[in-house]
Amino acid sequence: MQNSFDMQTLVFLVLAVFVAWKLRSVLGQKTGHEQPKDPFARRETPPVRPDQPQAPEKRDNVIRLPGAANDPVAPEPPAAERWKDLAAPDSPVSAGIEAVIRQEPSFDPHEFVGGAKAAYEAIVTAFARGDRKMLKGLLAKEVYDGFEQAITEREKRGEKAESNFVSIDKADLAAVEVKGKTAQVTIAFVSQLISVTRDAQGAVVDGSAEQVSEVSDIWTFSRQLGSRDPNWLLVATESAA
Repeated sequence: MQNSFDMQTLVFLVLAVFVAWKLRSVLGQKTGHEQPKDPFARRETPPVRPDQPQAPEKRDNVIRLPGAANDPVAPEPPAAERWKDLAAPDSPVSAGIEAVIRQEPSFDPHEFVGGAKAAYEAIVTAFARGDRKMLKGLLAKEVYDGFEQAITEREKRGEKAESNFVSIDKADLAAVEVKGKTAQVTIAFVSQLISVTRDAQGAVVDGSAEQVSEVSDIWTFSRQLGSRDPNWLLVATESAA
């Protein structure tokens, strides 16, 4: 039994030595002075001989962006050209816009018209709801007093109004004026509106809950130029004929 165990042990030792010798012959020997390989290291390009022609530098991976230093700079169009869709270059409206910009260079008539359309819709719907708080922040005192009186009289009669915008078809600059530090901009609105007034029992006393009506208004907004308050207030309203 002991001899059998020793013989098996000897066979395994011989096999282990043989396998180790084969691995050593295939993989080579380490001396302890090898440098670890860096997978992120750049490969060095072999030196070029003086008599060897050099390849031109590749620039295929360069993306040219607009506005580069060597790009020609387009001349900025004249100021009046930027709002020619709102006012003719030699018109009083164009002159008024230039007068506003001289005092406030950041004034943009296109942004103003967009804001005026939003204010127009907000004021009309706030008046229908009787929202005095919103109206007070958008109207000059004289205009607010007139709106507030109309709301009070409507409430006394027990009536309720509803106004829903279908669209604002036009918002044209009708006049732009500057007097001292005060600027006034008048806009002619044409809108499609569903407007109805009901009594306390819900019966329709004015307008229609289904019919769309075309409404034309001329509103004037005003602001003190140079003021910290950026808001324009509604200072006058009238219905267009």
